[in-house]
Amino acid sequence: MSRKTLALIHTSATLVPVFQQLCKTKLPNVDTFNIVDDSLVRAIGTRGSLTADIARRVEAYITSAEAGGADHILVTCSSIGPAVEASAPFCAVPVLRVDQPMADAAVAAGRRIGVIATLPTTLNPTSDLVRRRAVLAGREIELTARLVNGAFEALMSGDAATHDALVAAALRELSSQVDVILLAQASMARVVDALPAAEKRVPIFASPPLAIDHLATVLKAS
Repeated sequence: MSRKTLALIHTSATLVPVFQQLCKTKLPNVDTFNIVDDSLVRAIGTRGSLTADIARRVEAYITSAEAGGADHILVTCSSIGPAVEASAPFCAVPVLRVDQPMADAAVAAGRRIGVIATLPTTLNPTSDLVRRRAVLAGREIELTARLVNGAFEALMSGDAATHDALVAAALRELSSQVDVILLAQASMARVVDALPAAEKRVPIFASPPLAIDHLATVLKAS
């Protein structure tokens, strides 16, 4: 059986080592390559939404990944998820948005689902995805979306401690209201790792490991 190649498209270089380690552990027989453009999220922030010109750029990166020899493509940014879904039908290889396996896991885990983010441009696409995946699964859910104001700005200014404290406080509060919590951004996963076990009242899902687990299952079956 020939080796498979996975292309990963990122909007932050900080996610490259995160996914490299996950792929090394969970996809040891799969070759990978990365495409990174951190201007995409900045453009969404400037415009206030995912505009048509940004969506075309996302499609161009997906096309480039296919041309580069990818057998599967994973896009690791939730903010551009709608553009990923719109582009996927025009690609000859499977394309996965990073938060889809996480959304499916949450829908299966409980009715009351919480989504937490530090950027509104990430919170809204992830919340929308969860609702649509629940409809596809035939499940009724109650979704609570929570934006952690000030956390992203603190992180961008180099104040990771404030970012982590704000996210941790939001997680503690939300955990008393829902059955499961989704992290709309991979950058928040380390906050969960640092929380005492007593404060993790409900399952808290992060997208990177669930996406790679999903791909491991798909690639094993192919």
